[in-house]
Amino acid sequence: MSKWEKVKLMDICDLNMGQSPESSSYNQEGEGIPFYQGNADFGDLHPKTRYFCNKPTKIAKRDDLLLSVRAPIGALNIATETCCIGRGLAALTPRGDLLDTKFLYYVLKLKHTELNLKGTGSTFKAINKQSLSEILCPLPPLETQKKIAKTLDTAAELLAMHKQQLAELDKLVKSTFYDLFGDPVANEKGWNIGIIKDLALKIQYGTSEKASTEKLSYPILRMNNLTYEGNMDFSDMKYIDLSEKDLEKYLVHKGEMLFNRTNSKELVGKTAVFREVRPMAYAGYLVRLVPNDKANCEFISAYLNSSYGKKLLFKMAKNIVGMANINAKELGNIKIYIPPIELQSQFATIVTQIEEQKSLVKKAINETQYLFDSLMSEYFE
Repeated sequence: MSKWEKVKLMDICDLNMGQSPESSSYNQEGEGIPFYQGNADFGDLHPKTRYFCNKPTKIAKRDDLLLSVRAPIGALNIATETCCIGRGLAALTPRGDLLDTKFLYYVLKLKHTELNLKGTGSTFKAINKQSLSEILCPLPPLETQKKIAKTLDTAAELLAMHKQQLAELDKLVKSTFYDLFGDPVANEKGWNIGIIKDLALKIQYGTSEKASTEKLSYPILRMNNLTYEGNMDFSDMKYIDLSEKDLEKYLVHKGEMLFNRTNSKELVGKTAVFREVRPMAYAGYLVRLVPNDKANCEFISAYLNSSYGKKLLFKMAKNIVGMANINAKELGNIKIYIPPIELQSQFATIVTQIEEQKSLVKKAINETQYLFDSLMSEYFE
């Protein structure tokens, strides 16, 4: 692309820094106009109204670009109607004959790091009007701006669609669990009740050996490799060597389950099934469960990841010096209904099929993200 002139924001748009109105003017009854205080009111592209204000001090107009100017700095939304903005936001109104709103949205998206570096303040960083006004923006002809924004919109919409597909597949696992086994609280299907220990051949702690970024014999799974939703995340891995005698104790194999025994109270109890062919080591903050012939770990994991399971684990977690803990014995003593192994295996087969679909969608997400990032670099760097 040709090199475009770069101009300061103050030369191509009006900057309106937010200001908090009197607290007595806030309401949730719909009196006045929508009131957005900051990043907490933002959606994917447009803000979501939680409060209204009947005595606004600073007003943003429809199609204004709303920018979070207090930590976290740099989040962006586009206003859909006239609204009141608090001190956590600034409204940017592009001058119509010079600048397209959506084009500016993508420019500032790429300048997220720069905006944060310009933030000042010891407790909560904020960017002031002077610093914001001096941000440089490339300025191609208006028609070119609109074409660029339209191309990026198409890539962004495709990315959002793939992410929605992934979310729907996760929901499908949960709904299938309830269809086959029923509600864990009501147990309307009348399954026998036992405890998790009844379904386990082994429940073991992981290794306390120090992990390394150097590629050693085995990747090692740590608590950050388990997601709250019940999946494995291999994006940040470390490695470890294990002696021959430790292989049986500290390797997790396909079909076994890992449980995060120590974390913050909100995250303790993260549970996921290991589905990889090659075994990996697992660290001391994790517990490995090897199922016996009465159980399939896909069933146990789905039980603990259900809304009932999440609430139960949160209630069980004991705070110890800023961290919460559920030990291996407590995990083994959790009550659980026990459907026939044939039905659990049927569920596991369905999960495998859904996971295959999820892998295809994740690949599509990565490819679309790469396309989007490439376009952003091509246009703006």
